[in-house]
Amino acid sequence: MSDELRSRGVMVRAARPEDAVACGRICFDAFSAINGRHGFPCDFPSPEATQHVLSMLFSHPAFYCVVAEVEGRIAGSNCLDERSAIAGVGPITVDPEAQNAGVGRKLMQAALDRAAERHFAGVRLVQAAFHNRSLSLYTGLGFDVREPLSCMTGRTTQRTVSGCAVRPAQSADLDACNRLARQVHGFDRGGELGEAVQRGTAVVVERDGRITGYASMLTFFGHATAETGLDLQALIASADSFMGPGILVPSRNSALFRWCLANGLRVVQPMTLMSMGLYNEPAGAWLPSVLY
Repeated sequence: MSDELRSRGVMVRAARPEDAVACGRICFDAFSAINGRHGFPCDFPSPEATQHVLSMLFSHPAFYCVVAEVEGRIAGSNCLDERSAIAGVGPITVDPEAQNAGVGRKLMQAALDRAAERHFAGVRLVQAAFHNRSLSLYTGLGFDVREPLSCMTGRTTQRTVSGCAVRPAQSADLDACNRLARQVHGFDRGGELGEAVQRGTAVVVERDGRITGYASMLTFFGHATAETGLDLQALIASADSFMGPGILVPSRNSALFRWCLANGLRVVQPMTLMSMGLYNEPAGAWLPSVLY
């Protein structure tokens, strides 16, 4: 651990599975506090839900997770998704009672140091657009704003799209999905998608007899990639509901955004995709996850 991370009484260490209870409570309290002050619902429904999420992340071999301690008491946590060539940061949370002690900066620096050590091509995150302090922190650390996002929820009135067939993804689809991701983004998320196929949450859309899009899951924590907006519409229309706060729709994709609004989806909150390192302007239609 560097001297900088030990300064001002703040120590950052590797997270342990048993930390999930304390960190889950902090995560829920932190999101509830900042979202509530700005009139938005919390990203998580309960402390138990955040404890469940962090318990999985703290135990996952492809996530690097850290906690911050101030005078021996846990004050926050952060995670780095290491499942692809691009690393994703989050959720990062700091105990509301430990604000202004540099905890968030040290948690972010620990994740960025890890990404540099592992030679990731880039690092990305999704930031709540109303949270001025986190925007300032991430920008100061070197992240660039890439895409305004609209978190949307509801159920579309249009349930199918002509010419497009949506079905559960299978292991045999992984190669085609990864090729599509590389075509659109320049890299694939095969590790993440493979886990989603095993869980049974992933879906693909076929048009003209071939796979033209996929979604790891249509939720806050899932991502989707497609050749065209039509393919993405078919994926969104196939979902009976979106778990969590909703899906993240790139607001600059006006055609897709208007289609979502016209089909009964509503905006929950604005968010921002930020990146450091490699970033290619996507050459297709897509939905990021809350990590990127």
